[in-house]
Amino acid sequence: MFRNTYDSDNTVFSPQGRLHQVEYALEAVKQGSAAVGIRSNTHAVLLTLKRSTGELASYQQKLFKIDEHIGIGIAGLTSDARVLSNYMRQQAMQSRMLYARPLPVGRLVGQIAEKAQINTQQYGRRPYGVGFLVIGSDERGPHLYEFSPAGTSFEYFAMSIGARSQSAKTYLEREYEQFADANIEQLINHGLQALKATLQQSKTLTPLNTSIAIVGPPAPGEKGVTSSGGFRILEGDKVKPYIDALGQEAGEPADDDQSAPAVPAAGEGAGTQQAQQAQTHGAATEEDVQMQE
Repeated sequence: MFRNTYDSDNTVFSPQGRLHQVEYALEAVKQGSAAVGIRSNTHAVLLTLKRSTGELASYQQKLFKIDEHIGIGIAGLTSDARVLSNYMRQQAMQSRMLYARPLPVGRLVGQIAEKAQINTQQYGRRPYGVGFLVIGSDERGPHLYEFSPAGTSFEYFAMSIGARSQSAKTYLEREYEQFADANIEQLINHGLQALKATLQQSKTLTPLNTSIAIVGPPAPGEKGVTSSGGFRILEGDKVKPYIDALGQEAGEPADDDQSAPAVPAAGEGAGTQQAQQAQTHGAATEEDVQMQE
């Protein structure tokens, strides 16, 4: 039996009991840029890597505010994320209007999971091609959830989705015991370390391609935040101090900074040029191996 015999519709099971259309939607999430989420006893943070379609384009937004206490980071199709985020905002607003209280985080994640699951069992629909990391805070404390196009949702201490997310998961699994008692600066540092692990070897994190979202009490010196600490997004110059504190090694600059390569002096010997060529060849080989992964 050929695979494409059973992947033309999302309601047809293969002989192995698989829904190939749902698996394709999960693959779309893996192709999106990485997002990392971590929570402690007091805070929850999201860190995302933004992409630019070209030198003349701005970076795509990866973090969205849903309510004063809830926000999401996405990986996958941005258009699908916009539809689902609007639905989440409607549900959060409805809770405030009808019951005069913020919607619990777990209940909201369950509602979008049910909405996504309907698309996996009704003819003529396709699964959503986007995954979410959802952070929020309620009377039970901070929360971190993952939502997938298959209609499932799980709560985590730390999680990563998107391209090369396994590298970030490896770091998070190794360090997760430190997260519970960490302060906000330590959480962000761990998140940046995990996000950095998803980059190609020659790339680095910059204020242009990195976004941070926080839920929880304000950090020392943080202004304009209530004592309860709602959802807020840090971008640009507000992210730079955290990246500088990361102490990452120098690598290729951001996409919009096309610096010219250094030209060797005329007096340099052939041996020096051969050494430089060998280094360049080694770096290219490592990059090719990483891209094949």
